[in-house]
Amino acid sequence: MTLHIETFHNSRGGNTLYKALTHPHAALGGRALIAALAAHGPVAIVDPDGAAAGFAAIHGSAGVEIAGIYALDSARIGQHTLDHAVRPVTELAASGARRVFVAAFDADKLIGHLQALLPPGASVLSLDSMRLPTARLSNPANYLDKLNFATNFAFFRNTGTLHTRLVTANYWSGYSERPAVCWFTLFDGDGRILAEWDESAGAPGSALIVDSREVRSRFGLGEFAGQLFVHVVGAAGHDIVKYALDTFGEAAPGGEPDLALSCTHDANAWPSDRYAGLPAPAADERVILWIQNSHPTPIPAGAIGLNPMGDDRVVPLPCALGPFASRAIDVAEFLPRLAWPRQIEVRAGKHAVRPRYEVLHANRRRIAHVNVERDDLKPNDELPGLAGLFGKGYLLPAPILPRGEWETIVQPTPMAVTQHKLPLAGLIYNAAGEQVARLPLGCLPRDHDCAVSLDEAASCLGDAPGHIELVYDFAAGGSGDGWLHGLFRYRHRQSSHAAETSFGGHVFNTILVYRDEPQSYSGRPPGLTTRLFLRLGDASYDTLCHLIYPASTPWLAQSTTELTLHDRNGCEIGRASLAIPCSGSRLLRYSTLFDPETRRQAGDGAYVVIRDRTCRLFGYHGLLGHGGAFSLDHMFGF
Repeated sequence: MTLHIETFHNSRGGNTLYKALTHPHAALGGRALIAALAAHGPVAIVDPDGAAAGFAAIHGSAGVEIAGIYALDSARIGQHTLDHAVRPVTELAASGARRVFVAAFDADKLIGHLQALLPPGASVLSLDSMRLPTARLSNPANYLDKLNFATNFAFFRNTGTLHTRLVTANYWSGYSERPAVCWFTLFDGDGRILAEWDESAGAPGSALIVDSREVRSRFGLGEFAGQLFVHVVGAAGHDIVKYALDTFGEAAPGGEPDLALSCTHDANAWPSDRYAGLPAPAADERVILWIQNSHPTPIPAGAIGLNPMGDDRVVPLPCALGPFASRAIDVAEFLPRLAWPRQIEVRAGKHAVRPRYEVLHANRRRIAHVNVERDDLKPNDELPGLAGLFGKGYLLPAPILPRGEWETIVQPTPMAVTQHKLPLAGLIYNAAGEQVARLPLGCLPRDHDCAVSLDEAASCLGDAPGHIELVYDFAAGGSGDGWLHGLFRYRHRQSSHAAETSFGGHVFNTILVYRDEPQSYSGRPPGLTTRLFLRLGDASYDTLCHLIYPASTPWLAQSTTELTLHDRNGCEIGRASLAIPCSGSRLLRYSTLFDPETRRQAGDGAYVVIRDRTCRLFGYHGLLGHGGAFSLDHMFGF
């Protein structure tokens, strides 16, 4: 059962109306608005921008008697909304309604225009009755300004053996003199609010760290596993809250330690109908999918389901899930005969932002996320003919860690509803940017079970790091759509600790533009610059960073990369420079990148900004712990 509201459109971006209707602190106003509409007889709905259906999808319409739906745009007349044919607003007076609901924010001007059209004695309500307080808005003059809803969710947990830490930086105040404030709301597993607080984002560039242990102590909480909702008030430049989220294990008093060390990144903020890239469990593993309701309305029983990738027989999850609640799902209970390297599709029905999953192996765990599966893509017949202009075209780069210590496993993942054949190859490069091997993967069916260890294919690297690029290989038949994804799994040989990360392909480092590629973090394509955020661990951990300079066609011979170390207050402490060959990579460690005195001056809470004004780099980061524990995920930029 899909929630019928547009959350994200790939050409227009995120739908701010969706965020306004689902904001946790607008939920009470939404429920009160429905109650007011239901209490006063027939309601005529004036729906200038098509918001009425989305409001009803989120907050329901129980008890509301609809006299008619009215639009200002003549093109909508005759279309159907909420099971009513849309009428011209000029017929509003004849509706006989006792109340008129204007389904819009900032509605005062329109309400003024409607006065001559109102039914006799009718009162008027609008979505403005569920607005957030003005003090919580970055731009009070335009409620649906995307900067008013710079929000995101984080999977946040603190138990006897696990804690989480969210890390980002105040990148908003660099675009505006207005101070940024973070408004936090912590939900427990049942969707109840455990804590709510404000925290200054600090000076521009200041690190922002939220540690579950400190939150638990500050508010006197017990154990929790739920969601942290983050709303940045005073946001500028970016409306998405990006972060790195680390999970740490520890020993319970008198118990066995949980050897968790894992990292993942922001939750993407926009719910999708389907997600893909969820691995089935191996014989000695459990895979736990965390379903977290992102909305103030319950998820009905059966509205979310799982199916083996390539098999449309969906197994529904039988239990309902309350507003903002979380539930751990053992996927083997619903797909008991499915085993890795098979993959699972999540039918989420737009009820949840990008879900997390964790893989349990003995007393170790790793956490990763599934990815948005596109339902708007079709195979692109132009792609095979673009090689003359765009060389490798769409490519997906990922590290190959030193083979003596780690095993690297590649698993292509279908990530669009229409992807039935994936014609792929892997190109293996050494750190100097030389292609040293080619790994044909063939034309993979949607239900493939291909997961390739690079032990043999990358043997030419010896024990040196390098990287692999997944590319389309149309010589094997099939077609592509540009939404090329893969899951990359890394296993520490001695400890068996593992990490995995997934991402999608792009066109990299060409000045020619194809559609919206090469993408840029700011401005129009071509994206030929880099600004990446590297969070650092505390004194107990070293930090790993793998930077790749991918190029669809040959670009500059080498990068001009600066790494600037900042302390927790955003002050610059030190700099390092790198020159990465085109199609090459560098594997870095914080402990060797900066000397001990510089690291001491930076202190806890420090971070690095990786900047290159000549090319776009792709990066992965992680922490290195004791006993072979490590984490790895791709980095974010801003």
